[in-house]
Amino acid sequence: VVVFEAQAKSGGLNEYGIAKYKLPGDVAQQEVAFLLQIGGIEIRHGQVLGQNLSLATLQQDFDAVFLGLGLSASRQLGLTGEQAPGLMAATEYIAALRQADDLSTLPLSKRCIVIGGGNTAIDIAVQMQRLGAVDVNIVYRRGLTNMSATDHEQDIARAHQVRLYEWAQPQAVLLDEAGRVRGMRFESTRMVDGKLSGTGETFEMAADAIFKAVGQQFHNDDALMPQLQNGSDKIVVDSAFRTQVAGIYAGGDCVATGIDLTVHAVQQGKLAAMAIDRDLRAAQGAADSTNTPTTHSSEVQHG
Repeated sequence: VVVFEAQAKSGGLNEYGIAKYKLPGDVAQQEVAFLLQIGGIEIRHGQVLGQNLSLATLQQDFDAVFLGLGLSASRQLGLTGEQAPGLMAATEYIAALRQADDLSTLPLSKRCIVIGGGNTAIDIAVQMQRLGAVDVNIVYRRGLTNMSATDHEQDIARAHQVRLYEWAQPQAVLLDEAGRVRGMRFESTRMVDGKLSGTGETFEMAADAIFKAVGQQFHNDDALMPQLQNGSDKIVVDSAFRTQVAGIYAGGDCVATGIDLTVHAVQQGKLAAMAIDRDLRAAQGAADSTNTPTTHSSEVQHG
C-alpha cells in the first residue's frame, strides 16, 4: 500500500485543519506513527494529483486506487477586493498556525471579522481571541439557530468574548489607501418565501483582518477528474464507493454523498477498502479459473 500525500507531513485534517487550541502538540504524527506500525505501508510526500502525479500513471502502476482528496479549495465571496492583504481563508491561517514553531512570527490583528457559521468559523474566531485579538466578530447570513456550528461550539465562542452577528451577508470589502483591508460592509438579510433575501439596509464593521469560513469546494486538475465527476461538483461513487472508472475508488469530503462529517469519512474509507479487497479477490479468482485447466493438467502430469 502506497499513500501519495500532497503535504510535507501526513495526517491531513488532524495535522493542518484543526485549531491548535483543540489539538495541541504532535498528536496527529503520533497517530500516523501508530498506523504505520501495521507494516507494508509507504508514504510519499509532496505528491500532488493533477500536478506531479496523474491518475493514468497510478492506474498503470497499481491494481486499485483510492482517492481521499478532501476539499482543498476555499469558496469565494465573489466580492471586489477579496484578494486584498488582510482577507484570507480561515483554513489557511489555521494550517499556518499549526505548523508555526514561533507564534510571534504570525501576523496578529486586533480587530477581526469571521464570515461563516460552521465549526471552522468558531475555531478561527476563538483562536484569534486566544492569541490576543481584542475585537472578534462572527457574521452569519442566517439566524444563529441555522448555523452548522453546534450549540456547544457557539457557547465556546461566547465564553471567549466572541460576538455572534446573525442575518447579515457581506456586500463589500473596505480598503484603506494602501489597499489593505480596513473593514467590511454588510447587508441585513431575512427570509422571504423560503429564500434568503437582502433587505437593502447596510452597516459597516471595522477590521484589520477578515477570515473566510464559508466552506470549501472540490477542485483537482487531473485529466481523468471530469470523467469521475460526471457533471457533479464532486466525485460520483456507488454504494461501495467505486467511481465510474474501473479500479478507482473514492471517499470522504471529495465524494457526492451529501454528508461531510469526519466519522462518515472514516467509515467510507473502511467500506471502500472492503470493496477493493472483494474486487481484487474476485478478479484473482476469475484469473485462476481461466488458468485452471492448463495448470491442473500440468500438475497431474508431474504426479
